[in-house]
Amino acid sequence: MRTDVKHFRCAVKDGVATVALDRPERKNPLTFESYAELRDWFRDLVYDDEVKVVIFASNGGNFSSGGDVHDIIGPLTKMSMKELLNFTRMTGDLVKAIVNCGRPVIAAIDGVCVGAGAIIAMASDLRIATPQAKVGFLFTRVGLAGCDMGACAILPRIIGQGRAAELLYTGRSMSAEEGAAWGFHNKLVAADQLDAEALEWATRLAAGPNFGHMMTKTMLAQEWSMSIEQAIEAEAQAQAICMQTGDFERAYKAFVAKEHPVFEGN
Repeated sequence: MRTDVKHFRCAVKDGVATVALDRPERKNPLTFESYAELRDWFRDLVYDDEVKVVIFASNGGNFSSGGDVHDIIGPLTKMSMKELLNFTRMTGDLVKAIVNCGRPVIAAIDGVCVGAGAIIAMASDLRIATPQAKVGFLFTRVGLAGCDMGACAILPRIIGQGRAAELLYTGRSMSAEEGAAWGFHNKLVAADQLDAEALEWATRLAAGPNFGHMMTKTMLAQEWSMSIEQAIEAEAQAQAICMQTGDFERAYKAFVAKEHPVFEGN
């Protein structure tokens, strides 16, 4: 997998890719360039066999302060409608790339996680946070709508319609305790344990049936727009496909032998 990126940090080891925005002195804001490069990087994951799991990490005690005030928000006030639509579609494409990358994505959230940073965390599959994590969808606080980058579709599915509506209307931050109680965070850990905990989760997932994980992620996304009947049929087909994999047979043989299965992702 490509790690020679210019606008964020990226490292790959033992099937786990760790990415993070890399402007800690400004709480890791996004720029036009980092949006586009992250979008392309996640799109490329679909065709990569090296990476099994992605950790989207914090850096310098913060996850992300969202779109950079000077590098993004200022220029947006001078753009034409066509230019603005190109930008908002690009930011939405980052969410679609995360959702459709075929790999479990774990957000490791510390400190500030607001605006587009909160959206990235929301688009991830799993979220581990510290007690210092503050997640805010700030769009109404800068005169915009709360419906940004899929927030009105995805956030209610995680925390419920009423809670999502409150956060999206008010722009207030959700505390770590609220996030855990509402199901946004899967787990809270101390700040000095965040990276190790995320890596432990990622390592465990990377050792699992990666083709099965891909199918799980695909169905989690696709079934949003399906009826129950359609979802059950789609899952029947997905599971039948998985039953043809080598990992399914490996798991059976390991069970018979009373051994732990070693999955190979095929």
